[in-house]
Amino acid sequence: LRFAVHEDHPYHSSCYKENFHPKCDVCKNFIRTNKNGLIEYRAHPFWMQKYCPSHDNDGTPRCCSCERMEPKDIKYITLDDGRKLCLECLYTSIMDTDECQPVYIDIQEFYEGLNMKVEQQIPLLLVERQGLNEAREVEKMGHHLPETRGLCLSEEQIVRMISRRPILGPGNKMIDISTAPHKLVRRCEVTAILVLYALPRLLTGYILAHEMMHAYLRLKGYRILSPEVEEGICQVLAHLWLESEIVSGSSSSIATTSEAAAVAAEVAVAAEATATPSSTSSSAKKGEKTDFEKKLGEFFKHQIETDPSAIYGDGFRAGIRAVERYGLRGTLDHIKRSGSFPS
Repeated sequence: LRFAVHEDHPYHSSCYKENFHPKCDVCKNFIRTNKNGLIEYRAHPFWMQKYCPSHDNDGTPRCCSCERMEPKDIKYITLDDGRKLCLECLYTSIMDTDECQPVYIDIQEFYEGLNMKVEQQIPLLLVERQGLNEAREVEKMGHHLPETRGLCLSEEQIVRMISRRPILGPGNKMIDISTAPHKLVRRCEVTAILVLYALPRLLTGYILAHEMMHAYLRLKGYRILSPEVEEGICQVLAHLWLESEIVSGSSSSIATTSEAAAVAAEVAVAAEATATPSSTSSSAKKGEKTDFEKKLGEFFKHQIETDPSAIYGDGFRAGIRAVERYGLRGTLDHIKRSGSFPS
């Protein structure tokens, strides 16, 4: 009789497999051994979702927000542009332009808390992927991530914004999406901020915080910066906003371990203290974050911190080092004078 031993306890081969052989989080089957008899699987670097190597190439959908693969027993939402959204990310997703305004107020208060108030009223529009790509062509923008999720515009153009929340139809497909044309008029250096629709609140806010920094740099007379410096400092502001959200959304006190984290914690407190009555009610709707939302915020921070690209990743790391050494104001003053991060 063949048996296996685990921690000095004997098991039937079948019992041992049932108890200790890893199962795929996607197809729920036991993960197969490779030709060398070793158990081989992939794991997401943040979520540690274990899956068979074959799922990388068999068309298994990933959530466009959190990147987790769709398990066979749960059907993700299909958006009209083909993106997939998991049910946890759907829970706080922002689906139309009106829904996005409270988040925009949060971002404006965040900037005001940093003494970086943007006085100009810049329209914020939620758009489909096609609308983003068309606007990007008009702007003739060069350096952007493979998938654009937000834009800061400076040209006059007509943009189709999402005017009414789509509904969930058969087969978990979003249907009945309603768009309306919005003419952008140039009253200052920035005509609008566009954000991709159907992303969870924290991702929408992170994109908004990033694009708001592009607007700030243009409106405050900063010189034309290298892509590494401009995108880097925009990612720093997005990261600081996520940090402040995670701090303010937690019931337990969080020890801040860096200058940047301390800035974020201060801003979280300042924003609550200076919030207007209307924005306080919008913030109250956020409520205390679920465990998943806190984890999602940490994931977006992790994405920013580990981005391998030269412009966004190296730019962020140079920017956050400067902020931790010289503070945010010192870093911005140096960028304005020299066009580079202080070393």
